[in-house]
Amino acid sequence: MNTDIENLFKDKVIGHPAGLFVIFFTEMWERFSFYGMKILLVLFLTAPFLSDNPGWEWSRENALALIGTYSSLLYLTPIVGGWVADKITGYKWAVIIGCFIMMLGHLAMVFETTWSLYLGLALLVIGTGFFKPNMTSMISEMYKGKESKKDGAYTIYYMGVNAGAFFGMMLCGYLAENIGWSYGFGLAGIFMLGGLIQFWLAKDLFGSIGEKPSKVHEVELPQNINEESPKEHDTTDVVEKLNPFTMVDKVLILLSSIGGLLYLFNDPMSKIGDVNFLNFEIAGLDGSNVTILLALVLFLYLIITRIGRYSKVVRDKIIAVSIFGIFTVFFFAAFEQSLGSMTLFARDYTDRLLTGSSATIFKVIDTILTIVPLAIITWVLFLLFKKTFSKIGASNIVLALTFVFLWYVVGYKIMNEFSKDATEVGAAWFGILNSFFIITLAPLFSKWWESKYNPSVGMKYGFGLMLLGLGFAILVFGTMGIPQGAKTASVSMIFLILAYLLHTMGELCISPVGLSYLSKLVPGRMIGFMFGIWYLAIAIGQKAAGNMGGMIDKITEEHSLSTFFLIFTLVPIGVGVIAMLLNPVLKKLMHGVK
Repeated sequence: MNTDIENLFKDKVIGHPAGLFVIFFTEMWERFSFYGMKILLVLFLTAPFLSDNPGWEWSRENALALIGTYSSLLYLTPIVGGWVADKITGYKWAVIIGCFIMMLGHLAMVFETTWSLYLGLALLVIGTGFFKPNMTSMISEMYKGKESKKDGAYTIYYMGVNAGAFFGMMLCGYLAENIGWSYGFGLAGIFMLGGLIQFWLAKDLFGSIGEKPSKVHEVELPQNINEESPKEHDTTDVVEKLNPFTMVDKVLILLSSIGGLLYLFNDPMSKIGDVNFLNFEIAGLDGSNVTILLALVLFLYLIITRIGRYSKVVRDKIIAVSIFGIFTVFFFAAFEQSLGSMTLFARDYTDRLLTGSSATIFKVIDTILTIVPLAIITWVLFLLFKKTFSKIGASNIVLALTFVFLWYVVGYKIMNEFSKDATEVGAAWFGILNSFFIITLAPLFSKWWESKYNPSVGMKYGFGLMLLGLGFAILVFGTMGIPQGAKTASVSMIFLILAYLLHTMGELCISPVGLSYLSKLVPGRMIGFMFGIWYLAIAIGQKAAGNMGGMIDKITEEHSLSTFFLIFTLVPIGVGVIAMLLNPVLKKLMHGVK
């Protein structure tokens, strides 16, 4: 293994092994396809059937119920995918399997039929389970013994994540809204295929790294870019009293898992297909709500009883992580409105038609936003070729062809827009703002965290949640003139742009924090289980986002659109205040971990 790591570090690009950039581009194409497809889903499902670009004309509630379940499952299957990679396939083959399954999922989406939609979403969920946890695990293996360079590696990797999301939402959205939905879904699949072939042909560059299942699943996620690298746990973990899973623990895990999955599948099926396999009522609550509440009670009982069996220091640290998890649920329940209700707001309530000088200015800015980052990434591609063409020439050629095609699509978009006197900004275009703001603001936040003014964890969570709430406050102000029950309006784009800016600032306060502290606080033998719990918290937030976003029509009809966004203003700000007030308690629970 050490020999393979040293060999990788012989061929460097921008100070890092060339293998990192193979992973960078593979992740970039996967995120291109993933976010390119996801931004289209809510628009396609809710688009009018009788229109120039017909969709399925689902209600917003039904569409977001499906999207909530889909998004939630995307964070649950990696728990299984990481285990499979550890025990059976190894990281490298898990990535290849995941890419292939996701490519089939995108292919199925092209047909725009009911069966192909559900099949495509299922394949994307399964493929993501294999792919998501294992790319970063390969980076972790690559940098063993070179921890000082790991933060830089994750920063580069994170740029690949956001570059893929940026171009995927921009280009898939543009083709889908201007030509047809199948073109958007198809473009996502083409680049997923390119990423698969490129990684397959380059896999020998990594030697045995990621090839053999490891005994311990060492997960490090790309969000961890603004904190110190996780330290190796000391020998106190060895003498710490073990806490094996009892039969009661295992039964509770099984029952709570079954209850959660029943709810996830029954919620959209009962609304969309009128298929309700939880068709009962207890104390005025329907079967779905009874089932999920029971599952949550069982799961909380499991966590509380397990925490109680640890020594005081470990118990306190796990309690701190659990509190972070609760804050994370609230954060994602509001933040993930970006690909749900906020995308619908962009389409139905935002004035996106620009004429005259306004149109020209937007076209120029949009062109710069597109060309500059693409040129920078192409330059990195050129540097990779110089270092690796003799070793992985076939992979380089495939990667070059995908970039040629990417430049072609970008050129088509730019030429098509400049040929028009006016321009209508696509609803999907606003999705790129999060990635753009992350790329531009991440270095500033990184410097903040490294300075003497670096706030403690409770304050970071508080800032993040309050910035998220303030972003929705901008939308509250912008929608105050929209009458009750209105289905359309023409609000200025500036409100949505400012909301995305504040939301991204909130994300940069929270996403790099939680997982970093988890890796520092949890004993090494428990890291896999606690990462699974963390994914579960995000999954709950994703489903909550879908269900809460689906209430947009009901709240708008009974009150107003401003009231809908006011909920997402007050709740995050309130939870943010609680996080700040709990800061002294959290510091005590963390026992000196910073």
